[in-house]
Amino acid sequence: MRVILSSNPYRDRGLRAALEAQRILERSGVETAVCLPFAPKKGDKLDLPRSLKLCRIEEELDRADLMVCFGGDGTILHTARDATLRDVPILGVNMGSVGFMAELERGELSLLSRLAVGDYRIEERMMLQVSIFRGDKLTMEDLALNDAVISKGSIARVAELEVRADGVLAAGLTGDGVIIASPTGSTAYSMSAGGPIVEATSHNIIVTPVCAHQLGARPMVLAPERVLTVQLPRGSRKHLNLAIDGGKAIRVTSGERVEIRRASHTTKLVRLTDRSFYQIINQKLGGLQG
Repeated sequence: MRVILSSNPYRDRGLRAALEAQRILERSGVETAVCLPFAPKKGDKLDLPRSLKLCRIEEELDRADLMVCFGGDGTILHTARDATLRDVPILGVNMGSVGFMAELERGELSLLSRLAVGDYRIEERMMLQVSIFRGDKLTMEDLALNDAVISKGSIARVAELEVRADGVLAAGLTGDGVIIASPTGSTAYSMSAGGPIVEATSHNIIVTPVCAHQLGARPMVLAPERVLTVQLPRGSRKHLNLAIDGGKAIRVTSGERVEIRRASHTTKLVRLTDRSFYQIINQKLGGLQG
């Protein structure tokens, strides 16, 4: 078995957690490779062990059986797409504040020894396929594990947009924008904007307006086979911004539309504990009741 240890150096100072995990796994006969999930910011001085050989994550993913991510949910989201496309399961170790997708806390690294004997299970999470079209021409396509956020441009005071399901108008919204989330993403930005909490292993598409200027604007939970289209009203001269899993904003103009559907790929998360979804909500989010 070969395991990638992908550690966020801004969260895992000195890569101490990753190195401890490496010792635990290698004592159990597991081959490991330590990688950074992204290139550090230019000019940042990181506390990295001088003797440690860092591997390139792009190369290691092609021959890995599993990846352990050290950081917060953002670290998992950053690596989810590439790991998913190579069918590599991910196990998250929380080094942040919430870490809702993480399976282990920093003090539970000893449980990693179970990987060597196959004492774990895989939980599949629905993803979203996000595309931008100009007419019939596909100009951009990506995968989202959490959400796609379509929001107002930098100049516009409000966003005016149409949300269609299978070509039928589902909502005409005026406000800050709309969040199209997967069940995994229901406990992220969507929840903060008033959206429903949906069990992470469900198959649904969640539509949550952001600061809508209409009393009748409400979140919606749609069937997974729906194809959503988000665009500006006809004749609008404004533009929208699209952010996928919290990434860099992509400009969407009046001649373009964003299509979101259930992806054929699923993210595979490794489970070592028996914590239920409701236990995680109580632990991470303070419970369903105030």
